[in-house]
Formats: sequence, C-alpha cells, structure tokens
Amino acid sequence: MAQIYISLGSNINKVHHMQSALIALESHFKKIIHSSVFESEAVGFAGNNFYNSVVAATTSMALADVCALLKQIERDNGRTASDKKFSPRTLDLDLLFYDDVICQSPAQLPRDEITKNAFVLQPLSEVAPDFYHPVAKQTVAQLWSAYNNPQQKLWKVEFSNP
Repeated sequence: MAQIYISLGSNINKVHHMQSALIALESHFKKIIHSSVFESEAVGFAGNNFYNSVVAATTSMALADVCALLKQIERDNGRTASDKKFSPRTLDLDLLFYDDVICQSPAQLPRDEITKNAFVLQPLSEVAPDFYHPVAKQTVAQLWSAYNNPQQKLWKVEFSNP
C-alpha cells in the first residue's frame, strides 16, 4: 500500500465542490484523513478566495492510475482541460506525494507547491507532520515551521464533511 497526500482547492461553489471531492476520494481510497479547511486569497490572479485542504490516504493503485482518477474527479466537478493555470477553479486536485517517489511523469512528485504555498503546506502539516520530504530533506513539520511568506494569508473555516 502506498501512502498518498492530495491537495484540494476550489474557489467556485467551494463547499459543494470540496464536499463532492471528499465523497469521491473516500469511495476510492482507504484510511482517509482530512485536514482542516483553510480559506486563502487567490495566488497568481485576481479572483474569489479559495478553500484548501489536504487528504492523506493509502492505496494499492499505481501512481498513473491515481493521477488519472484525480483528473476524472476534477472533470466530474466541471473542470476542463482548457482552464488556464492561474484562473478560477471548480476543483483542483494535486497529488503531493506518492510514498517517497521523485518523478516528473505522470505527475511532478513531490509537487513544488508544497514548499511555496501556505495553503498547501499548513494543511499538509496537520495530516503529515512527520512525513519526510525526499527532496527538501526535512519533515513537513520542519518545512512549515521554517515557512515565511507573510503575503500568503490563510485562516481556518468551519466546514462540514459530507
């Protein structure tokens, strides 16, 4: 079984799409742990605030199959392949880690966003503080403790799991 971590984000009909993603993820993966949900300002474009969280899970699925499943869940929630990188999102699911795999395809692992964005790193630190980042050579808790970007503000929000 592989240990995986997935970031979830939405800034269009946020509650609906986050709940829909959680239902879909829980139907495919075992032992799901869900972080708090955080609200943050859009990064890279002017837009509505995002809801963000991270899910930890275990799976027997191959890496490529996990990536394909995440894309399908995004499509099921209205995401299209033509969406620009920095634009509003119904749902954005990114595989952050698949065990300690380091690769560029079928996904970049570990994701660069882990160390660059508070909206990924803080919820990840809730569900995986002791997970060792194979590139940064630190635990997630150490990375979060050292994180310093005061321009990225986020705050916990009340959120009901489906």
